[in-house]
Order: sequence, then structure tokens, then C-alpha cells
Amino acid sequence: MTRPANRAIRPTDNAARRMARDLLAQARTAALGVLDPDSGAPMVSRVAFGRAPDGTPLSLISDLAAHSRALAADPRCSLLLDGPVERGDPLNHPRITLQARARFVRHGAEGRDALVRHYLAQQPKAKLYIDFADFAFVLFAVEKALLNGGFGKAFVLAPADLTAAQASDA
Repeated sequence: MTRPANRAIRPTDNAARRMARDLLAQARTAALGVLDPDSGAPMVSRVAFGRAPDGTPLSLISDLAAHSRALAADPRCSLLLDGPVERGDPLNHPRITLQARARFVRHGAEGRDALVRHYLAQQPKAKLYIDFADFAFVLFAVEKALLNGGFGKAFVLAPADLTAAQASDA
């Protein structure tokens, strides 16, 4: 028996791409979902969120955090980003889930200095701890994105939809 297609998912268009890129550009925090290495159970933490100079999502996390240990054991993860909800039903506001693989960039690694400068421009308070030995950057290689633009506005996006300007996206 074949499974029916999900009729709630709309074809990805330039408006969805813009909405997704806006969410990524505005986000300062994200909910990070990982798999607990001891139990295999899902675990979610709030982390600071930024973008690398090339647009790749990133965070700065401590090796002391449970989610850091989980990512070291299994780099598969997801990030949930949303925009500000000042009024109305929060479920009618846009949010995006990024399914990704994490890669650590530790002290002394090539390119870390550029990440430090770029990240501090986005998260200036991180200056207090960015050079602590237990902190590392985590780059998230997005494999798929699930955009919910509000009721009845669901889209599946490819990594290129999040970074590449579309020719007709004016």
C-alpha cells in the first residue's frame, strides 16, 4: 500500500524561501534537539544562535553541557527557530526546524578566528566566555528544513533554499 502524499505541504516558492531566510537572519537563540548518548532519548536545550560568514548556522557551546556530549556522540540534530510573538496565537507565527549534522570548531582550528569576530558581532555578550577552553563553535550543516509559516503554510526546503538568492526573488 502506498502512503498518500502530505497535502498540507505546499510547493516551496520564493515567499517561503524569503520567510525562512528572514527567520535565520533574525534568530538569536534556538532550541537544539539532540539524542542522549546514554538512553537514546531526545533531549532539547536552548542555545545561542548565529551564522558563520558563509551563512552556515552556528552556536558556541561548552563541553560541560549535556548537548555538547550528545553531539560528540552523534552529530545528528535539529534546531527550532522562531520569530518574535508580540501578540496573537503563537502557533500562527512562522517557525523553522533545521535538520542538520554538527561539526565542532575548537580552539586552534583553522578559521576559528574569523568565526570569533563574526559571532561576536552577532552575540557581543559572548565576549565574556568565548575564549574559555571548554567552549567550541558548532557549525550545523543543514540537510533539510521544515518551515511552518502559520496555519496552512507548511513547506519543506532544501539547504540551497536557505542560502542561495533565487534569480526571481526580487
